Amino acid sequence: MRQTQRLSVIALLAAVSFILMLIGQIPLIPGATFLKMDFSFIPIFLGAIILDLRAGYGVLLLRSLLKILLDGSGVNDYIGLPMNIIGLAILLLGLYWGMQGGKNWQWRNILIGGAVGTVGLTVSMMVMNVIYAMPLYARFANFDIAKTIGTKVYLTYMVLPFNLIEGVLLTLLSGFILITFKNIFIRLMRQL
Repeated sequence: MRQTQRLSVIALLAAVSFILMLIGQIPLIPGATFLKMDFSFIPIFLGAIILDLRAGYGVLLLRSLLKILLDGSGVNDYIGLPMNIIGLAILLLGLYWGMQGGKNWQWRNILIGGAVGTVGLTVSMMVMNVIYAMPLYARFANFDIAKTIGTKVYLTYMVLPFNLIEGVLLTLLSGFILITFKNIFIRLMRQL
């Protein structure tokens, strides 16, 4: 029975995450409206804390599968979604580590984990943009960032601040929700 409950929670959180991915996309950097933050990380984070890290990754992967199957918008999703998965997985790992496997729910631990996760997210996205996204967008989307914007400008003034802001906002929002509804989440953890 517990396995069925666990899978049901993962599926429910993935559905909520998918909906948040669709309705809440916000461009953070002027001039780079294609770099959008959404709030789909929050259910992923909650899945990792309520169940475990593996469940959080399950929510992330199921959310991404739903995105491809139900709302795939072509080349942008096929290039951007793998990067989103990697970035959020790294942010989640940092937060989970900072919270000592979800056992320490203090703001200090959330902020330390969020800082580690945000740095990991930002570094990985800088590297992934250079070796993966920029070449693929140039080849398949007819959008050569190196020629249009310039690699240094793109990375320094768009990718770097976007990922730092995204990591900080997702950490603060996830931490706020976790702390605010702590008693409910603890009860859920005991039942699952």
